[in-house]
Amino acid sequence: MKTFRADRILNRGFTLIELMIVVAIIGIIAAIAYPSYQEYVRSAKRADAETALMELGHFMERYYTANGKYVKADGSAPALPFTEAPKDGSTKTYTLGFAAGNPTTSKYVLQAAPKGSMANDKCGTLTLSHTGAKGQKAGMTQAECWKR
Repeated sequence: MKTFRADRILNRGFTLIELMIVVAIIGIIAAIAYPSYQEYVRSAKRADAETALMELGHFMERYYTANGKYVKADGSAPALPFTEAPKDGSTKTYTLGFAAGNPTTSKYVLQAAPKGSMANDKCGTLTLSHTGAKGQKAGMTQAECWKR
């Protein structure tokens, strides 16, 4: 029969050095992954604004089809069906409206101005004109901002 000896019990835990190595590895992975995740979230919010601009562009074209011009009889801009993006109940990150004042009888430019968490977005204000021309007013190119 074997006898029990206290000095033969093996430590099976982690040393402090091993634990610190694991913490350092997790820190490095998080430092790489978090900025990428933030850019993904910004891109998704930008896509919401682009979708809203396209929907408002369709609204303006329907208005033109029904009225023969992009403005009301008194020359003022028609009321847009919504003025913030995203349209659902989440936090609003873009203000939607007409760029450079009201539309004229033959043209308009819609804009999505970033606000809140998107205020410092690299694309800045997104625009959509009556011709379908897409634009942005910041450092990135149109292809980078409008990915469609």
